[in-house]
Amino acid sequence: MELLRSKLQEFGAARTLIIMFLLLLLAIALAVGISPVGLLGDSLVRLGMNGVLVLAMVPAIISGIGPNFGLPLGIVCGLLGVLVAIELQLMKFWAVFGAMAIALPLALLVGWGYGILLNRVKGSEMMVATYVGFSAVFLMSIGWLTLPFKSPESSWFIGGGLRVTVSIMDRMGKVLNDFLSFNIGELVVPTGLLLFFLILCGLMWVFLQSKAGMAMKASGINPRFAEASGINVNRNRIAGAILSTVLGAIGIIVYAQSFTYLQLYRAPMWMGFHAVAAILIGGATVKTAKVSHVILGTFLFQGLLVVALPVANNIMTQGNLAEITRIIVSNGIILYALTQTRKGGAKL
Repeated sequence: MELLRSKLQEFGAARTLIIMFLLLLLAIALAVGISPVGLLGDSLVRLGMNGVLVLAMVPAIISGIGPNFGLPLGIVCGLLGVLVAIELQLMKFWAVFGAMAIALPLALLVGWGYGILLNRVKGSEMMVATYVGFSAVFLMSIGWLTLPFKSPESSWFIGGGLRVTVSIMDRMGKVLNDFLSFNIGELVVPTGLLLFFLILCGLMWVFLQSKAGMAMKASGINPRFAEASGINVNRNRIAGAILSTVLGAIGIIVYAQSFTYLQLYRAPMWMGFHAVAAILIGGATVKTAKVSHVILGTFLFQGLLVVALPVANNIMTQGNLAEITRIIVSNGIILYALTQTRKGGAKL
């Protein structure tokens, strides 16, 4: 009994409650005639879709710049990569990986500048990162109207500028999802999507065990001790910002190919908050983060969103109550997760 209690305490009371709430929602879904298998399949898809964006939090946190609310910087680079791939008429896997190759140098450059900025505002990284992310979204809202993209798939046919929503279904839609996918009864497993996410998680885990990863973690946990040991803390913080921005660019491409649409203008604004909330719910703090926190947190956060909406639709059919319920659940999770950053990384 004592062993079980200690394990539950180590796992975190709040995470245990979240899992119990998710199981309760699944039980209600079964009671009202919704297939839990279908909901599980949707949760797996959402895990792969959003997982890379959440993984982008790990290098930012361990390097000492904290949860990366400036994730829209990387997202914008990824969106530019996809739009250029459309202009080049790339298709299927060529479009997905071509977009990543195009976005990579942009993300490296933007992440380098972002890291230099955060080094000059030490102690206020989260606040400044939020402003930077919002500024990038609004600046690119002007860019989407003025950049010289000509493809009829992305441009308005009545004049200049890009559409708010760009369909990429025929060009690169669900390329990773369908790769090696298989069915287990009603459950469709998006093998390629999950494999890509897990490969990146594996590479991140290997990096964290390397000498460079250890130095980056030391820079984040105790900068003064790291400097005394001969570690260049500022350089590691810049490296963390670059890695986070690159993963943000890759993550939005993975998200878009699964969603089958690009969403421009103000759409990326709050994506950083969802990623931060997911990794904090998974067990990360503002100083430490692991790959396991990414996988668990993304599954719990997205699983709650996937299950809550159809259950609410069946229970409350009047007006927009179901959508209001989804917003309450989504923002409630984000609010709770963000309160943990005010505690300096208290255990969830």
